[in-house]
Amino acid sequence: MRILSLNDNDLRKELLKIGVDEEAVPIFLKKSKVIVLKLESLSQAACNILKQVALTCDSDCAIHKKVISGRKKKADAILITNLRGLEKICDKLNYQPEFLKSLKEKLEDFLKSYFKKDNFILKFKEKTYNLKERPLIMGILNLTPDSFYDGGKFKDIKEAVDYGIKMVEDGADIIDVGGESTRPGSEPVPLKEELKRVLPVIKELKKKINIPISIDTYKSEVAKICLSEGCEIVNDISGLRFDKKMAEVVANYDAYCVIMHIKGKPKTMQKRVYYKDVIKEIFDYLKERVEYAINNGIKREKIIIDPGIGFGKLLEHNLEIIRRLDEFKSLNLPILVGHSRKSFIGKILNCEPKDRLFGSISCAIFLALKGANILRVHDVKETKEAIMVYKAIINNV
Repeated sequence: MRILSLNDNDLRKELLKIGVDEEAVPIFLKKSKVIVLKLESLSQAACNILKQVALTCDSDCAIHKKVISGRKKKADAILITNLRGLEKICDKLNYQPEFLKSLKEKLEDFLKSYFKKDNFILKFKEKTYNLKERPLIMGILNLTPDSFYDGGKFKDIKEAVDYGIKMVEDGADIIDVGGESTRPGSEPVPLKEELKRVLPVIKELKKKINIPISIDTYKSEVAKICLSEGCEIVNDISGLRFDKKMAEVVANYDAYCVIMHIKGKPKTMQKRVYYKDVIKEIFDYLKERVEYAINNGIKREKIIIDPGIGFGKLLEHNLEIIRRLDEFKSLNLPILVGHSRKSFIGKILNCEPKDRLFGSISCAIFLALKGANILRVHDVKETKEAIMVYKAIINNV
């Protein structure tokens, strides 16, 4: 006897090797997918019925001990099942009281989104990316004197443009241009100064590269001018909060938008950091911000989410976000992560930003395994090669 550690392709092969009927293979694949769902604020009756239904479908549902005895009227529940079991649970809920209709609909919506997982297509003017193939590499082009790693790297526009071109040659899928450092403790930059830093570089880059350019800003006026010069993504650390006109600008240009979680503002975000439940709080924040974006004219298919590694988080928060990144898949949107050379890696390795390459690569591979769709990095070539090896192992190619 031996344990099998298999992805879908490997399990399919093993099933066929032992002579399983080809039509039965999808059923076994569904049974192999363990799913753990947290359902919040269910009534006592809903908790008890869901538990009984789950047990009849070879699944289970963990509920508060006082719910069973009738002493707790509302509680959270954790449903432990697999894809096949969840399909059966949804079917059986059809024959349960009407007050469970909303629960059934939520579970059915989850099932639909699960099968569409990572089935995202990003369409730009000159490039179309299928995110199911691999994580995209977003190369960082910081035009700031005070960024935590590469501040003051370029002495003139030509050097910055040449570096952008090199990142494309190294395999970047997107170039993210920033004119204001948002490292912890950083000071805001005046609008004119930010534009002075980014505009000349964006204009020159547009002439020489054919991949999309993103503008990393939370100022609507900067976004508007850069979008008019050919940028196709606005990467807003504030989740459209710092500038109330940002959503309108993104919608008017039909641009892509990265909505990031941040607690506080860059200058003070690392002071008195506290979360009762970091994953839930980030999830709820992103969900609300996505709804805000859509209600303000931004198309859902143009939205990318970012849990905001290092933005108002301590080491333990960053590690938990990375470890549980795939939980944000429930929002059914592409996930971008900016982990590259950040301080949490320095704390683990006890090293400065210049020595955090290997830690960043290690983190990139784990993020890819957990479902990150876009990796925002300083080291394009090294990250791209690491992802290529990772994908070859996963796909056996």
